[in-house]
Amino acid sequence: MANTLMAIAAHPGDAFFTMGGTVAQHIQNGGNGVFVSLTLGEKGAPANIPVERYGEMQRAASQEAAKMLGAEFELLTYPDAELPFKDQAALAVCDIIRQHKPDIVITHWSGSWHKDHQNCHLLVRDALFYAALKTMGRKDQPHTVRKLFYAENWEDADNFKPDTYLDISSVVEKWLKACDAYPMWRGQTGFFRYNDYYSSLAVMRGCLSGFRHAVALMSDPNERVSRVRTL
Repeated sequence: MANTLMAIAAHPGDAFFTMGGTVAQHIQNGGNGVFVSLTLGEKGAPANIPVERYGEMQRAASQEAAKMLGAEFELLTYPDAELPFKDQAALAVCDIIRQHKPDIVITHWSGSWHKDHQNCHLLVRDALFYAALKTMGRKDQPHTVRKLFYAENWEDADNFKPDTYLDISSVVEKWLKACDAYPMWRGQTGFFRYNDYYSSLAVMRGCLSGFRHAVALMSDPNERVSRVRTL
C-alpha cells in the first residue's frame, strides 16, 4: 500500500501554497496526498465579496486544486479567525488522521503571529497524540504518524529553522497551476502577493539546496534526537 502524506492547515491557502509542492512531489513518487483545512478562510474576503460567498469560492478552489494534484481534500468548517484550541477540535483532527492513516504530516510551525495558525499547530500536536493512543476510543483504530514536519509560511517565520530541503522541480508547474485556482493567489483579494512570494521562495530554496526548485521543511525538534549505540 502506498504511504500517505497529510497536510493540515488553518486555511485552504496555507495548505496549498505552503504544503502543496510537497504533497505534489509525494504523489508523483507513488504516494497518496490529503489536504486538510480547519476553516474556509472566509473572513479573508475582499470588500466587494460577501464572506459566505467567498467561503464557497475557497471550497470550490480547494476541491479543484486537490483534483489537479491527484489528492483528497477534507474540510472542518470552524469559523475563520475563531479556530478554537479545544479537545473537541483536536479529536476531530484525530479522527481524520485515523481515517486516512498518514505516514507523514505537515502543518504550521508555532512561531506565528496568526492566532488560527498557532491553534492549528497546537491542535495537530494533540491530535497526533490522540490518534496514536490505544485507549482513546474513536470510530477508527489508533494510528501512529511516523514523521511530522512544519512548512515554511511567511506568517509563521519566527524561529523557523529548516533542516530538510525537498526537490520539487518536477512538479513545480503543476503545483503553481493548482495554487492559481485561488483568487488570493492571483491577487484578486488585494492582500499579500502570494504568487510572487511562494514561487520565488521555491527558486531561492532551490538555490540553497542545489535543486532548481525546492521547499524547506522543519522537523519537529523532538524528532531530531538520534539514539545510537555506536557511531
